[in-house]
Amino acid sequence: MTMPVSDIAFTPSVKAIQVRLGSRKHFARMEERDGWSDTITPDLAGFLSEVDSIYLATASKDGRPYIQHRGGSKGFLHVLDERTLAFSDFMGNRQYISIGNLSENSQAFLFIMDYAPQTRIKIWGNAEVIEDDPELLRRLTDSQYQGRPERVIRFRVEAWDANCRQHIPVKYSEEVLAGIVQPLRYRLVTLEAENAMLRRQLPLSVSSPSTTA
Repeated sequence: MTMPVSDIAFTPSVKAIQVRLGSRKHFARMEERDGWSDTITPDLAGFLSEVDSIYLATASKDGRPYIQHRGGSKGFLHVLDERTLAFSDFMGNRQYISIGNLSENSQAFLFIMDYAPQTRIKIWGNAEVIEDDPELLRRLTDSQYQGRPERVIRFRVEAWDANCRQHIPVKYSEEVLAGIVQPLRYRLVTLEAENAMLRRQLPLSVSSPSTTA
């Protein structure tokens, strides 16, 4: 019997909790239908092409978890094929916790949040550090992005799921806000200019009232 892709997360202990709290039947029906995917669909690839921020979760050999933010220009998380993602790893604080964890435990997880459309994607898989492929590093790096690329993180997708939108606050990027605010700033400048012109056209007695009683 083929095991559902979601079993990567729905372990026996998780399923036991689902039974106890009343959600197992719902997820069992999901597993019988399409369930989660283990390949990168066109919709997911399109979503990732707009992503400029992700969280990479790793764990030490004894299972101690660690989460690290990774960012870049839009689309920095590249789709290499239907089951492989990769990105340039830029120089940071030089703690190298994620890199150290991956050297002894390849299991990894990507958490991706886009606050504007209230979308979050969870991706399970295995990751590896590539430090000896300058051509791949060059191909994955945006030359216009301010950052020093040091290595490539290649991620093999085993399962992914899109969470519900509940409880995700709506937040907008600086780029989106600039598009909203700029027309308002232009309108404000225009109104201030019109106001100044009207003031100049007013009679002196109206524009400069007497201060005497």
